Amino acid sequence: MALRFEVLGRFNRARAAQLTLPHFVCQTPLFMPVGTQGTIKGLTTDQLEEIGCQIILGNTYHLALRPTSELIDELGGLHKFMNWPRALLTDSGGFQMVSLLHLADITEKGVTFQSPVDGKPMLLTPEESIQIQNRIGADIIMALDDVVKTTITGPRIEEAMYRTLRWIDRCIAAHKRPHDQNLFGIVQGGLDPVLRDICVRGLVDRNLPGYAIGGLAGGEDKDSFWRVVAQCTATLPEDKPRYVMGVGYPLDIVVCSALGADMYDCVYPTRTARFGTALVPEGVLKLKHRAMAEDTRPIDPTCACMVCKNYTRAYIHSLVTKDAMGSQLLSFHNLYYMMQLSKNLHSSIVQGKFPEFVCNFLQKMFPKGDIPEWVCNAMEVAEIDISSCCAPFRYIQATKVQSNLNEDEIQAV
Repeated sequence: MALRFEVLGRFNRARAAQLTLPHFVCQTPLFMPVGTQGTIKGLTTDQLEEIGCQIILGNTYHLALRPTSELIDELGGLHKFMNWPRALLTDSGGFQMVSLLHLADITEKGVTFQSPVDGKPMLLTPEESIQIQNRIGADIIMALDDVVKTTITGPRIEEAMYRTLRWIDRCIAAHKRPHDQNLFGIVQGGLDPVLRDICVRGLVDRNLPGYAIGGLAGGEDKDSFWRVVAQCTATLPEDKPRYVMGVGYPLDIVVCSALGADMYDCVYPTRTARFGTALVPEGVLKLKHRAMAEDTRPIDPTCACMVCKNYTRAYIHSLVTKDAMGSQLLSFHNLYYMMQLSKNLHSSIVQGKFPEFVCNFLQKMFPKGDIPEWVCNAMEVAEIDISSCCAPFRYIQATKVQSNLNEDEIQAV
């Protein structure tokens, strides 16, 4: 295996670890920004290093279409191509089964996509996915899985889970660079605990370098979300990294880390930046609001990033959605926030201060003590006492997760 995973500290289920990859030594828990085509929109690789980014995620499907994996390989691999010295992770292309379903046809052989570039059919098999990722050269590569939205019920969920297990063997057989690339398997099974358990056990039997929890953050209610994470982290190996795919809300990351997860990725911090929204300890700050027009404060007075040191809310308000500089500044700030969150999660666990960190985080986000009930339930399972930051008898009902839902849009009842 081309990685080493060393747990440095624990608090009940939460753990802080050192993840040694071919291109970088990472500290977990960690958040990975999504650079779909080898770039984080608006930021240079030097800036990403400056803010402490450890791993960037690239998209196999999009890179295979443009500029093509053959060209990337010819030019020395994605690290050299995009001038990124630290770690990379590539997804398998499986998520496009959900996001581009109107363009895809799924069979046992693989997934046939209608190319959004030229309309021609493109067959992505488990073997082809791995071959593309071998050419791209990321430190971590993902097995092709059969992805189904968690809101779907019935036999399709079971079919996808068993197909995912069949495909992992094809991925393992196709993987030609196991000594410098780490193949992670992906746990599927929807919201069915029996199917999830079968998938976890099947993947663990393959003794892979790491494991991902897939098929979440797609519309399921939050109570179901955390329970799947809790179930999977309780069963996955202690000595391997655990990656919850598609999770990027800070609150979700804190909860999942308390439950024993290590790695996360999502477009949320940069996508929400392009719509004029900043991440702050209290939740989110919407710079498009008229109230920001004459506000001379930084986005977050407690933040040490170059945006908060040098620019006012009023200045960014004048730019957002009108000038590229606005989204660039907000993307920088939001990713800095996520890197600091990762760093603070790691250090608080190592120092034995994780419960204090969690309570401080929740008190800032929910100053009235109206912490969502699903968070309270998850923390109880994680054995983190948050009673000091909860208002007596006051909770928020777990609400439906929508792809564009922000923390401040959760409605109290």
